[in-house]
Amino acid sequence: MFDIFIKTHFAGAHHLRDYPGDCENPHGHNWKIKVTVRATGLDELGMGIDFKLLKKIVKEAVDKLDHRDLNNLPAFKEINPSSENIARYLFAELKQPLTHERYSLYSITILETDNSGLVYYGQ
Repeated sequence: MFDIFIKTHFAGAHHLRDYPGDCENPHGHNWKIKVTVRATGLDELGMGIDFKLLKKIVKEAVDKLDHRDLNNLPAFKEINPSSENIARYLFAELKQPLTHERYSLYSITILETDNSGLVYYGQ
C-alpha cells in the first residue's frame, strides 16, 4: 500500500460567526493543504497515481477557495469556514475524482498556521 500526497496552499479571508474573540472579525490566512491518496496497487508505469493528475484535480478544487471571502461561498453560508469545515469541504469535492479501482482519497491535512492544523479522514 502506498500513501501518495501533494502539498498546495491558498489564501483566503473568513470570520467565525459567534466566536467569542478576535476570530469573529474578518481576517485572512495562508492555508497549507496536503492531500493524500492511498493506492493499493501500481499501474504499468509503476505509479499509484500520477502526481501530475493529482495536482490537476486538487488545483481545480482549491482554486474555488483561493483569494475569496470564504463566508460568501455557498458551502459556508450556514456553517463557519473553520479549518475543520474547509477540510470536510475539500474531502467532499475531491472524493469522487480521486476514486479509482487502484486508489482513493485518504486524507486532507490543513495547516492554518505553521504550528496549528488538523487531518481529516472523511466519514
